[in-house]
Parts: sequence; C-alpha cells; structure tokens
Amino acid sequence: MNMVLAAIAIVGVSASGPLMAYAAAPAMAIGFWRNALGAATLAPFGWRRTARELRGLDGRGAATLGFAGVMLAAHFATWIVGLQLTTVAAATAMVSMQVVFVVLIDRFRGIRTSRPVLVGMALAIVGVLVITGVDFTLSTRAVTGDLLALLGGLTAALYLVAGSHVRTTVSTTSYAVGCYAICSLVLLVGCVVARDDLVGFEQSTWLAILGVTVCAQLLGHTILNHLLAVMSPGLISLLLLLEVPGAALLAAVFLDQQPPVGVFVGLAVILAGLAVVTLRRPAPEAPPV
Repeated sequence: MNMVLAAIAIVGVSASGPLMAYAAAPAMAIGFWRNALGAATLAPFGWRRTARELRGLDGRGAATLGFAGVMLAAHFATWIVGLQLTTVAAATAMVSMQVVFVVLIDRFRGIRTSRPVLVGMALAIVGVLVITGVDFTLSTRAVTGDLLALLGGLTAALYLVAGSHVRTTVSTTSYAVGCYAICSLVLLVGCVVARDDLVGFEQSTWLAILGVTVCAQLLGHTILNHLLAVMSPGLISLLLLLEVPGAALLAAVFLDQQPPVGVFVGLAVILAGLAVVTLRRPAPEAPPV
C-alpha cells in the first residue's frame, strides 16, 4: 500500500512542471494562486495549533519563516518563467539541483562533505553543462530558461535550509500554512508591481492552476510527508528524483515536447549525480509532525 501511495505522490509532483508550463498566465500569478489555494486548504486543519505555534515563534524564528517564504516566492517566480522559456525536461532537471545547492550551503556553514558526495555533485554539474550546451545550440531563450530554473533550484535550497530550522519547533501544517501565506503575499505584491493579471484567464488555465495545487501541493507533498513516518528519508529523497523523468514523460505526452537527445543525456547524468549525493549525504534529524 505504501508503494502505491508513493507512486501517486510521484505522479502528483511530476505533473507540476507540465501543468505550470501549460497554464497561459504570468509566472508570479501562477505561483500566487498555487500557494494561496494551498494555504487556504490547509489552514482549517488544526488551525488552533497552527495559530498557537506561529504566535509562539520568537523573533529569530519569525524572521527565518519570513525568509523561507520569500525564497519560496523567488523559487516559483524563477522556475515557472524557466518552464515557459525552455522544455519541461530541462527546467525540471535544473531545479532538481537544489540538492547540490543544499550541500554547498552546508559547506559554507562549516558542515563537512564526504568525498562520494563531492563526486556526485561534480557529476550533476557536468549534466547541467551538457543540457545548457545543447540548449545553447538551439536558442538563447532556452538557455535563459535553463539558468532561471537553476536559480529556482538555488532559491528552493535556501527555502529548504531555512525551513529546516523553523521545522524544529513547529508542525508540518503550521509551517506550510505560514510559509505558503508569506509566499503568496510576496507574489501578490510582485504581480501588482509588475502589473501582471491575477484573473481573467481561460478556463483551461484555471484548471491547470487548480490541478497543480491538488496534484503537487496537496496530494504529492502531503502523501510524501505521511510516508516519512513509515519510510526512510533517504528512500523518499530517491523517489523524488523520479519527478525529473516523470515530468519529461508527461510533457512529451501532453505538451508534445520532444527535447534533443543531448538533453536526456544531461538529465541522466544529473540524476546519477544526485542519486549519489542523496545516498551518501547524512540524513537530517526528523522534525516534529
């Protein structure tokens, strides 16, 4: 049964990239609605505990939560634009480099990195160079999308590192509601400043936004959080790597995206490197649920 739930979760998160690439709306608007709907859906569950835990954060905890929300907003703004400029396969592979960025941030903080992890990181970086090299022969638009998706991976890593500190004192639901709400507010301000439309989209776009909220935000990550109680974090992390080929396959079927063979070669190299990093990196301590 657990593997069935894991399969549903992987399909859910894999649908994220294709659905957001399909949605004909500004990137920040898509990110806003995805997070606003996610926060609104989760808020009623245990709202008393959520309110108590968020009010109980000290100044440093509140600042860290705010930073995590801002980084999540930057992640969506950059990654979704990247999805709109390059292929889903390339953009998803690039954003998955967040694992490497987390290790680099840990090294900057003085946490030692083992030699196998360094080898895996080097291998993943080679994969990035392969994909960007292939896309450079196609168009500067595609390379720009690759770089924005890579920036999305960096901001996702900063979000994860900041979130790991907040999660030592608050539950999953409390953290998710607080972070999604802050992210939504930042993206809303961004939409107002950039004069991006927040409404008036085609029905198909609204369905795509609703789909990514249900599939990735609620089904995918909620199921994975549940499975952490019965599966090892290492196995969950490895399963999450399947999002990369899963998103590429869904984009090929539903968006008719057929990237050059070189992109799939780079994708395979990135996955190999990230698998090594994931397997050999020490597992973090489990936070409260």
